[in-house]
Amino acid sequence: MNFIEPKKFIKKFELLDFPQPNIIQLKYPIFLCHGYGGIAGLVRPALLHEPCMLLRSHGIHAFAPNIVPYAKIEIRAEHWVEKIDQIREQYGYEKVNVVGHSMGGLDLRYAISKLDVTDSIASYTSIATPHYGTSLAELVLTTPDVLRDKLGEMFDWFGQSIFPNAKSNAVAAVEQLTREYVTEEFNPNTPDNPDIPYYSFSAAVGKGTEQPLNPIYRFQNQYIHSQEGENDSFVSVKSATWGTHIQTVPLSHMEQLDIQVSKDRTKYLHHFWLDLVYNLKSNGF
Repeated sequence: MNFIEPKKFIKKFELLDFPQPNIIQLKYPIFLCHGYGGIAGLVRPALLHEPCMLLRSHGIHAFAPNIVPYAKIEIRAEHWVEKIDQIREQYGYEKVNVVGHSMGGLDLRYAISKLDVTDSIASYTSIATPHYGTSLAELVLTTPDVLRDKLGEMFDWFGQSIFPNAKSNAVAAVEQLTREYVTEEFNPNTPDNPDIPYYSFSAAVGKGTEQPLNPIYRFQNQYIHSQEGENDSFVSVKSATWGTHIQTVPLSHMEQLDIQVSKDRTKYLHHFWLDLVYNLKSNGF
């Protein structure tokens, strides 16, 4: 029979001087912008609510508002600018560090390029954003017209039910996520602002990696891999790379939002979000 030495056993109960999360002091607050979709809104206040609260636990001023979940980039970008103006006025912030997840990263690029919001933005960071589109959007659009229209109507109804302040257009939004649209129309007409730093994080799980993946996303993960290479089951590493690429994280698209994260993978989630913050801190933001 194996016995644990008394000293080793009692060591587990040794009190730390400061057991609370480290305080991370940033010059500017973090403004989180969610991507396409709103199903998670049924069980949490916002898509990025949990990451936002993680950042707040480290003393960071962070915000994760909701906007229309199924709409074109131009509409979503206008809503983000309104929310940025709102918190700046409410709290007196000079600028914010904007962080866009998935389609939210495209919304923010459009806002910075087209909506005269430069003076309000300190830095831009994207997470698994399809900067060159995603083959998954093209796959979705191959659905027969009748079925696609019905699904679009359902998502539009759902979107306007949970966020009645704007009209949803689910199919048009997906069309803006195709590789053809993003590379041939969006990117050429949405130049980066040279006065703002652009950072990006990509992610990869499943096929081509040693990282696990929820089986329900296996087909799309393998499909994207056949078209674009390693991916997080929604966006490829190649497409998510923009500006200064910080790292490729071992988290699926949903895990990045703290959705469907198993206990043993929580550490990867926390490390990722803190790496994002420390990158901003090290660069003076």
